[in-house]
Amino acid sequence: MDSFTLVIVSALASTIMAATMYLLHRASRRAPCLLDWSAAGLSFLASNAIALLAMRSALPFALAPGVANVFYIGGHYLILAGVRRHLGLRPRYDWLAALALAVLALHASDYAHGPVSQRLLLLTPFVVGINASVVWLLARHPEAAMRGACLPLLLVEAAFMTQMSLRALFLALGEPPRLTFLGNQIWQTGGSLAVLAFLSLATMCCALIVIRHQELALRSASLTDSLTGWFNRRALLDMAEREFQRHRRGGAPLHFLTFDIDHFKTINDQHGHAVGDAAIRHVTNVAAQALRGYDARFRIGGEEFAVLIAGAGHARQAGERLRALIETTPLLIDGQRLTLTVSLGAAACLADDLQWDEALRRADQALYHAKRHGRNRLSVYGEDVPPPAAARLA
Repeated sequence: MDSFTLVIVSALASTIMAATMYLLHRASRRAPCLLDWSAAGLSFLASNAIALLAMRSALPFALAPGVANVFYIGGHYLILAGVRRHLGLRPRYDWLAALALAVLALHASDYAHGPVSQRLLLLTPFVVGINASVVWLLARHPEAAMRGACLPLLLVEAAFMTQMSLRALFLALGEPPRLTFLGNQIWQTGGSLAVLAFLSLATMCCALIVIRHQELALRSASLTDSLTGWFNRRALLDMAEREFQRHRRGGAPLHFLTFDIDHFKTINDQHGHAVGDAAIRHVTNVAAQALRGYDARFRIGGEEFAVLIAGAGHARQAGERLRALIETTPLLIDGQRLTLTVSLGAAACLADDLQWDEALRRADQALYHAKRHGRNRLSVYGEDVPPPAAARLA
């Protein structure tokens, strides 16, 4: 395949990348990384466009290959910028500007005006460094559920980095071939094919990352209460069943802690529903500080909440810590302090329980016991609240 055809095909691949990423962004504006990846496609397209012009007419060295290489390396960096934005990091366009100036400055050197192989050696560290940064960031993705979707782009970047490094190593250690600018030698042809494959695969890989991220976001929204950020009742059904089956297999302790806000209707009637919502958010934020990070927290009603405490740890201590912290942390409304309290009930899963919701019902019974006996207190089923048989004997 001649170099002109390869450049045309690469330009088409660049256009597809730019258009695909931009259209995906129009469909979901919550993924700004798509704009970086669309700009990456435009940058590769600009590099190919200058190469096509250079095939038809003589261009100044500063433009071809100087500016063309700036756009080429800029395309790789914009992929990195998109990955950084996807991870919640700054894209650092100032680094891109510094990189562009450095590449232009290097093209003014005598070494860059030498054989084509010398320019390849000169630019390879830039590309390899950018590829390595993408691989490093994707390998350390903080969300385990996203790592599978990030793996294809990681492999594409690693493969491109490897072929670039091997080509540069051969040129540095072996007898450099006589390369010509935009020639058809195997080195240029192989490099152009690698770029073409990279652009085609990177487009699909970037789209996969965004689609998977949106899928997880939709799933999270379906399982999360929008007001508090706690899990909802639907999530409780799945997570409690999973923990209950683990409890039955291994016998690890499993407790339910339920609570609600005392006199919540009075708060709504006296202060309005906006303050009621603020009270709910305040209670859940304070409660989260009193609980362990891996205690599953659920909003199961208007002002009703449940906590699934799996493994070691006693529900009474957790409940008392939660109750005391909420009582001593007032809600500030328009400069006024509104003291809130909660009533709590706790119960453990028992060996003869057939379903997890049996323990939840016992925790509710303990909660009602706490409310009947003064509120702002914790009742534990089996300790403060006797089982029905024990109550009949008494």
